[in-house]
Amino acid sequence: MPITYTDLIAQVRKDTKEVSLDELKRRLDAKEPYTLLDVREKEEYRAGFIPGAVSIPRGFLEIQVEGRLPDKSAKIVAYCAGGTRSALAARTLADLGYANVETANPGFVRWKDLGYPIDTPPQLNDAQRDRYSRHLLLPEVGEGGQAKLLKSKVLLIGAGGLGSPSALYLAAAGVGTLGLVDADVVDASNLQRQVLHATSRVGQPKVESANKILTDLNPDVKVVGYKERLDSSNVERLFADYDVIVDGTDNFPTRYLVNDASVWLGKPVVHGSIFRFDGQLTTFVPESAAKKLGIEAGPCYRCLYPEPPPPHLAPSCQEAGVLGILPGVIGLLQATEAIKLLLGRGDPLVGRLLTYDSLKMKFRELKLRRAPDCPVCGPKPTVTSYIDYEGFCALPS
Repeated sequence: MPITYTDLIAQVRKDTKEVSLDELKRRLDAKEPYTLLDVREKEEYRAGFIPGAVSIPRGFLEIQVEGRLPDKSAKIVAYCAGGTRSALAARTLADLGYANVETANPGFVRWKDLGYPIDTPPQLNDAQRDRYSRHLLLPEVGEGGQAKLLKSKVLLIGAGGLGSPSALYLAAAGVGTLGLVDADVVDASNLQRQVLHATSRVGQPKVESANKILTDLNPDVKVVGYKERLDSSNVERLFADYDVIVDGTDNFPTRYLVNDASVWLGKPVVHGSIFRFDGQLTTFVPESAAKKLGIEAGPCYRCLYPEPPPPHLAPSCQEAGVLGILPGVIGLLQATEAIKLLLGRGDPLVGRLLTYDSLKMKFRELKLRRAPDCPVCGPKPTVTSYIDYEGFCALPS
């Protein structure tokens, strides 16, 4: 015989273990290990939620919960506004195999009336929710992660082959501030690979050319151009305000300068390089930066190459050529690494070198280790001040 809605709710409440709000508050204060699950609609969640709660609206529960809460033996307390939706959610979770589910009754409305603590999520405006809607659907990003990106600052060294795709995708992703360091002007020979620029802007400073396309792509992003060449006199000033450095340089002197500054200033660096048909990528995270990110520190550039090679062993792209599409691949991967560092998600390429052979269409990964006698990040550093390796530069100034 069919049952009524009232009968269904009564049966669900009978089968579901309930926890009082006073008990829930005690657990929150004691920091007991359990997961709070908010099954209200997104609009309700944005108005406030119990601190630490994971938001999965009741209508998406079956679709999203196993991806968001994979441990089916973990303790879960579901709550809604009044206790009805959370009871139905608890039954659904039990049917899906979750073994330790409780429901808070009454729900958030009463919790708020009691003056218990609440949090509010970062507030995005309607235009931002529309622009970043695909990010908001990702549990690893969501509104909190997108708000973090909008507050983040990334400095790109070079607005050329590698800097172009990195800057475009970081801007599109909503990284709030992009700094561009480049003293060069747009040349017709750049346009085969430097997609930030255009024929109509040949002769313009690259930072100005880049600013036009990036601000048009995403007005949320503040583009700060530094029409200067990175050297020991300005590196600390330029690095100071940024969270992540994306190294798209094409010469050894700047790479060593970037490395040494990153170690001494505690800035993670996403390093990329290209040559003819090959590219490589790694992420350098010094000790102090690793502690902030909650990851292990890795080697620095000098762990791999303590000193620059002589010029005849390091021909530039200007001398040896480069496949125009190649920097698009490596620069895009650099942007991916930067986003992961900013969000604190995934497994960055720390202690790993990713190489790419475009002719064979093969990626390889090599392990990198910290050098115990590294002249910069080792226990007994021998390089303690900036060195301008001008004599090793394979490109004209």
